[in-house]
Amino acid sequence: MAQGKSSKKITQVEGGESSATTTEKKTFVASDESKVKARNFRIIAIVAWIIAIAFEIWAILVLRKPPVNMTLLIVLIVADLIFVITGSLLWKKSNRLDPASKKDKIKFFIQNQLGLIIAIIAFLPIVILIFTDKNLSGKQKGLVGAIAVVALVIAGLTGIDFNPPSVEQYTEETEQVESLMDGVNLVNWTKSGKSYHLFQDCSYINTDRTDEIFEGTVAQARELKNITDLCDRCERRAQKEKDIREALSEPVESIQEEEVIEPDPEM
Repeated sequence: MAQGKSSKKITQVEGGESSATTTEKKTFVASDESKVKARNFRIIAIVAWIIAIAFEIWAILVLRKPPVNMTLLIVLIVADLIFVITGSLLWKKSNRLDPASKKDKIKFFIQNQLGLIIAIIAFLPIVILIFTDKNLSGKQKGLVGAIAVVALVIAGLTGIDFNPPSVEQYTEETEQVESLMDGVNLVNWTKSGKSYHLFQDCSYINTDRTDEIFEGTVAQARELKNITDLCDRCERRAQKEKDIREALSEPVESIQEEEVIEPDPEM
């Protein structure tokens, strides 16, 4: 199906595929390029988390050596937080590039919530040690303890994925678009948009605030902008056009010729 054209700048995302597919149901499989990117992001994320844990261990050693250097302790907690957040953001990006399957529930949970798990490992021990340390005064515990708790909360919220991607979700979303668009996996979105669109001339993305429209696959919309919602207006329009096409393509039943009954000569 040809998409309506927009007067806005259209940027084709590299690696996008818009060719028609077969009617056979296909399970989403990340491209080789996406898998390589995901692997690289995960390696960097793991390195960042290792550095974060190193800062945590350093902070524990500082805490165990009286008199406690409060300034250094706070700096180490902040550094720990920075590397935990960095790792979590990269890890979540890798999951959007190469999602896990819901079939293996344990693997699916660990892969998508590993950032939260690391956040707990990186901050909960130091929080407990701060509030139980006898070398710190009540005022010191209140100050550095509050910083550590806030760091734990921030790291946890950054690490948790409230809408984790899955192979099944990608498959379902892609099938929906292909079903509406004659087997073509091609959508459009904007820099600040929350939905992807089937038509470039959709009024929702052709406003004065829009200066560029991106074009790519359903998976790329999720990978690059974490967009999972299909525009309701585009969906209704595509469904209406699909119904019209199906109605026009229905075969006309041939009219059978009536059988001519010849008279019986004996009658």
